[in-house]
Amino acid sequence: MNRAVTIVGAAGIPCGRVQTAPGLDRQVLEHEVLAGCVLDAVAQAGVDKASIDAMVFCHPRPYTQQLYFGTFMANYLRLPSNGVVMEVVGNGMTGGLAFDQAAQMIASGRAEVALALGVNFETAIGSAEHMNRSMRATGDVAFHTPFGFTPISWYAMDAMRYMHETGATRAEIASVAVKNRRHAALNPLAQYRDPVTLDEVLAQRPIVEPFGLFEVPPRSDGAACIVLASEDAARALGRPHARVIGRGFHHEGAHQISEVPSDMIAFNAAVRAGAQAYQAAGLQPADVDVAELYAPCTIVEVLVSEALGLTPRGRGAAQAAAGETSLGGRLPICTSGGLLARGHPPFITPLYSYIEVFEQLTRRAGERQVADAHIAMAACELGNYNAALVHLLEAAA
Repeated sequence: MNRAVTIVGAAGIPCGRVQTAPGLDRQVLEHEVLAGCVLDAVAQAGVDKASIDAMVFCHPRPYTQQLYFGTFMANYLRLPSNGVVMEVVGNGMTGGLAFDQAAQMIASGRAEVALALGVNFETAIGSAEHMNRSMRATGDVAFHTPFGFTPISWYAMDAMRYMHETGATRAEIASVAVKNRRHAALNPLAQYRDPVTLDEVLAQRPIVEPFGLFEVPPRSDGAACIVLASEDAARALGRPHARVIGRGFHHEGAHQISEVPSDMIAFNAAVRAGAQAYQAAGLQPADVDVAELYAPCTIVEVLVSEALGLTPRGRGAAQAAAGETSLGGRLPICTSGGLLARGHPPFITPLYSYIEVFEQLTRRAGERQVADAHIAMAACELGNYNAALVHLLEAAA
């Protein structure tokens, strides 16, 4: 059995600083925040609580005190299940994997309605502890980690290589940050909603050459819930929904940066995952009306847009600077504000992408609505795009 899967509801809290510092008498509790998202998403979808057959959680950050979080939440929500209650993890792809697993539960006939959900708190954790865990998770502990090799430094090398090979300028790459702030100003879920100029982006203190502060992601807390349903269940609700029409995944068999020489700016995993998704949907890149890309730095949005065929190879930065990927342009990318401006609560970041494409395809995006949006893309990654997961969705009623 391989049934059509839809999104019928979605909700999240604004990204930002929510976590309270350890040791304070009063704490913001992760399960209470997430429960609020569940109630909002389910109410928006119009589904009955008894119809929810599965819950796939993003595994919480190691700073979360409550272990076995998924089954704890099932108890807190008083939500029994005949399908599955489980947690998934995959660094930045975690939210995408939760969505993907929930979709597979429906496609296989094991669920009529499923939730993909999670909470990410990290902003009250000390910088040294946070960076230590980040380096251990994203680099080889015997080789990269002792030398302080961070994810941002990989992307900085990508940017330098891209400028060397294509002739793109730092200003063109930095224009992505300006665009995303402009989009975020229209998004009530965004962490940074104040517009910035290109001169302001270029004037920020350096983080890793050639990136300044506004060209790298913030630390963010967040919580989100996506309600997925079978096509029959979605039609019975009688509301606009978004139908999943294509899916692709590829892992290069490499951990972050490999010692095997490769084209470091080709993002091969995204190329292959995107090709699978296009083939499954019977579409071409030109058919996409709006895209939400997992892009921790300005250069990543440029490179993954090229890898997915949304912009020509070597022209992604130039097209961003020319406004082609802005609202009102040829193909708006990251209308939510993306990771740089909407925010980046890592383990659930992709869930915010599904919120955005759902709102775009059901005409709920307000001032940032892309006119006549019918086909949307959501993509996420593991690390330096050594693996990519891509979904294509279409508007349905």
